[in-house]
Amino acid sequence: MKIEMYQMNPVIGNLKYNTQKHLDAIERAKKDHIELLVFPELSICGYAPEDLLLHPSFLDAMSVCLDQIVKASKGIAVTVGLARRSSRYGEKGLLNSAAIICDGRLLGFQDKWLLPHYDVFSERRYFSPGHDMHVWEIFGKRVGVIICEDMWQNASDIIKSTYPRDPVRELVDYRPEVLVNLTASPYQYMKIDTRLKVCQKAAETLKCPVVYCCQVGANSELIFDGYSMYVSKDQKLLKLGKGFVEDRIFIDTEVAERPLNLTFDPMHDLYEALKLGIKDYFHKTGFKKALVSLSGGVDSALVAVLAAEALGKENVTGYFLPSKKTHSSQKKGVEKLVKNLGIQYFELEIDPIVDVYKKAMENTMHEMKPKTLESLKSRVRGALLMAFSNQSEALLLNNLNKSEMALGFCTLYGDMCGALGVIADVKKSQVYELCEWINRRYECIPRETIDRTPTHEERYHPKHGEEGIDYLVVDKVLTGYIEESKTVEQIAKDTHIEKSIVEALVKKIYMAESKRRQSAPPLRVSVKSFGIGRRKPLTLSTKQIDEIY
Repeated sequence: MKIEMYQMNPVIGNLKYNTQKHLDAIERAKKDHIELLVFPELSICGYAPEDLLLHPSFLDAMSVCLDQIVKASKGIAVTVGLARRSSRYGEKGLLNSAAIICDGRLLGFQDKWLLPHYDVFSERRYFSPGHDMHVWEIFGKRVGVIICEDMWQNASDIIKSTYPRDPVRELVDYRPEVLVNLTASPYQYMKIDTRLKVCQKAAETLKCPVVYCCQVGANSELIFDGYSMYVSKDQKLLKLGKGFVEDRIFIDTEVAERPLNLTFDPMHDLYEALKLGIKDYFHKTGFKKALVSLSGGVDSALVAVLAAEALGKENVTGYFLPSKKTHSSQKKGVEKLVKNLGIQYFELEIDPIVDVYKKAMENTMHEMKPKTLESLKSRVRGALLMAFSNQSEALLLNNLNKSEMALGFCTLYGDMCGALGVIADVKKSQVYELCEWINRRYECIPRETIDRTPTHEERYHPKHGEEGIDYLVVDKVLTGYIEESKTVEQIAKDTHIEKSIVEALVKKIYMAESKRRQSAPPLRVSVKSFGIGRRKPLTLSTKQIDEIY
């Protein structure tokens, strides 16, 4: 059978746009004599549509789109992802389905059985689980069709999945000759090899090849990396889609292919994920231009590089807003960076504006505390940057990294301003790794920016941190506590960091929760970000935190 996987980048909710992409792909596939064209999960509406699914008109329009695709499918078979109504079973009345279409006819639907409701997923909020399993006769081949999570329970020994049902096992008696999986699997650091193992396990169980078609593109905080796969019945990787771009992957099940080795550069993928996150956020919200606040530090330098490459240097403007205490090396670093990137650049000293605030406040306070003054400077910068954003109709990108966000080393309405937290899920140690990786490709981030010891004006010091905290220590605790859900005792044991230090850092993480709740949406690149998928109460007192942790 000749199969094509269309690794598609949909726009969530733009049914007309997405449907046209389906129709164009069908016409291309016909010209290439494809028999079965496979689209990703929920391809008509894009993943994840969230509360758009609660609007009846949205579901009605999706049904109309499906009819158009069915009519266009003369001479070809197609599997399409959509949400649909069902009164047959379940309290939700909606199903996450794959429509199986062949030669102008809708053969039926395969509904998703396993509905993830953890981390970034909330499918049980909208869908009821499917119950029936089928094998579809398509041009003389028995084809099994399942959706995303339905394949993962079969690899429970690898990924620690605990669903009571296993759709792959249910297919064994049907003896499919090929298994098709429509999926929308979000990117996270180092995840691609796990997906391959899941595909291999399914191929081993069913003794047939696996076609794994993934969504690509960024939707709000979530980034989908693509890397669609074709795995042989003897568990060899035969085809691999490109990462972070739309791709068409062609398969002929009757032709012997040379197995591929799965090799990838984690830093390259992290960089491409962040770049795609910026590009699609702007494209899908209708904006073209970005502003970056440049401080002379590695965080803002990294965001500027990412923005220039994602949007084009002509669409990025840097602003340097120094005070009298800003070190001259910071200005030199900024000037070198903008020259290397070729972006527009403006400089404005903030002290005259800060002095106006101080004078206005002197009747209400005897002496301004250093912390108050530091926050005031940050908020003056934030107000200016947002004014520049309004004036130029450009979105401000936020520069805060995950380590700063974790400990609350940031200022509300100051350096927390911005439309998108570009590196808010990237730890400080990874920021340095990325900067070094970028400079090995082409040296654009000044060496003095990477090596520079931050000035006292900055709240987060990567060499020494606040109160002598080392960022490497912070990142180890952050990884253990937030991303791996370990206890304080486990982290102290595994990292050889004093328990009292771990406890102090965990307490800081919890005390900063209310700040993070008001931050820009972060591009998610780790197993657990501070954005979508993490829910913590804001009302824990210091005493309660001590009692719990």
